[in-house]
Amino acid sequence: MDKDKIVAETIAKYEQFINPAVARLFRFMGLATVEWQAEGDIIRDIDGKEYIDCLGGYGVFSLGHRHPRVIAAVKEQLDMMPLSSKVLFDKPLADLCAALADITPGDLTYSFVVNSGTEAVEGALKLARIHTGRPKFVATAGAFHGKTLGALTATGRELFRTPFQPLLEGFSHIPFGDAAALEAVIDEETAAVIVEPVQGEGGIIVPPDDYLPAVRRLCDRFGAVFICDEVQTGLGRTGAMFAVDHHGVVPDVITTAKALGGGVMPVGAFTARPHLWEKYITAPFLHTTTFGGNPLACAAALAAIAVTREEDLPARAAATGGYFIDALRRLAAAYPEVVREVRGRGLMIGLELTKEGVGGLLMSELINRGVLVAYTLNNPKVIRIEPPLAISRENVAYVLDAFKQAVEAAQDMIEDL
Repeated sequence: MDKDKIVAETIAKYEQFINPAVARLFRFMGLATVEWQAEGDIIRDIDGKEYIDCLGGYGVFSLGHRHPRVIAAVKEQLDMMPLSSKVLFDKPLADLCAALADITPGDLTYSFVVNSGTEAVEGALKLARIHTGRPKFVATAGAFHGKTLGALTATGRELFRTPFQPLLEGFSHIPFGDAAALEAVIDEETAAVIVEPVQGEGGIIVPPDDYLPAVRRLCDRFGAVFICDEVQTGLGRTGAMFAVDHHGVVPDVITTAKALGGGVMPVGAFTARPHLWEKYITAPFLHTTTFGGNPLACAAALAAIAVTREEDLPARAAATGGYFIDALRRLAAAYPEVVREVRGRGLMIGLELTKEGVGGLLMSELINRGVLVAYTLNNPKVIRIEPPLAISRENVAYVLDAFKQAVEAAQDMIEDL
C-alpha cells in the first residue's frame, strides 16, 4: 500500500470534488493525513499515528469508536434484513420506539425515527405546528438546531441564516437562559418554544438552574409546545440520560440523534407526549420517511441504549467530567491572558479563549500532540471537549497535559504580539 499516494489522491479529490476550502483548512490545522482506523477513544491515521478523540464527532461517539456490542448488533441485522419493506411490521423499529419511551422523561411515548438531528428538529417543528395550528415559534440566540430550512430558521446565528433569506416566517430569537425575555414574547399564537438544555454550538452554555422549569411553566400558561433539542446532550453526555433530567423537567417533545446511533449508524428521532400525536394518528401519512427507522439504524440504536444503561455511562460522564472541568479551571486560573472561562456539564465542556485568533494555534498545538478538538460553530473562541463517555483517566491525564503545553505556547504568542 502506497500510503503517500493515498493521502495525496484523497486530498486532491477533496479539492476537486468536495470543497477546496475544506482541504485548505485541514492542511492549515496540520491534518494533511487520512483517518484510517478507530477504536474506543483512539483514532489512527494511515501512518499509524494515534489521536485521542476529544471531539467525538460533535457528540456522536459517546460510546467510543466501534463499540463491539453495537458492531455485533448491526452485523447480525445486516445478515437478516438491512432495509425495511415499509409494508410489514418492523420489529427493530418497534423495539427502538419502545426503548425511547422507556428512557425519555415523564409520559413521552410516541416516536418518529429519522436519519439525523436536523430531520428530528424538522419533525418536531411540524408536529408543533399541526398540533397547535399556530404560526409563531420562539428560539434562542446562539442556538444550533441544524441547517435544513426549518431547522436553520430556528438556528440562532446570522452567519448561517443570512445567505438563505427569506427563511420561514414567524420565528423570533431571544437570549438563551433568560426566562424574562421568553415571557415578553410568548403568547397565544406561539406554536412552540425550542431550546437546547445546554447550548452546544453556541459555546457550551449552561443555563441557570431555574431556566428550563420556567420555560415549562410559560409553555403551560400559553398552551405552547416545549421542544427540547437533545441531539447533542442526549444519552448521557451531560451526566444524566437527558440534560432535562438535571432539572426534573418533562418537555412535550425531545429530539435525539448523534449518540443514538452508537457511533456506528446515522439515526435520529423525535419523541412526544401522547396528546401531540393525535393528528398523526388520524392521518398517519402526513409525515413519512423512506430510510428513517431502517433496521440497521434501529439495531445500532437499541444496542447503544443498552450499553449506555449497562455501563452506567451517564454516571461515568458526570465523574470524569467533574474531574476534567476542575483541572481545566485550574489551568485557566494560571493563564488568564489565554483562557477566559471553562464551563460545561458532564463531558460536554467548553474552554473559552480571550482572543478568537488563539483558537487556531491552540488546536494546531493539540493536534500535533495527538489530541483532536474543534471550536464551536456559533462561537469560534470556544474550544469544545466531547470525548467518549468511557474515556480512560490515563487518556484524560494526557489530554490535560497537552492542553497545558498548548496554552503555554499560546501565552508565548500573545506576549510576542
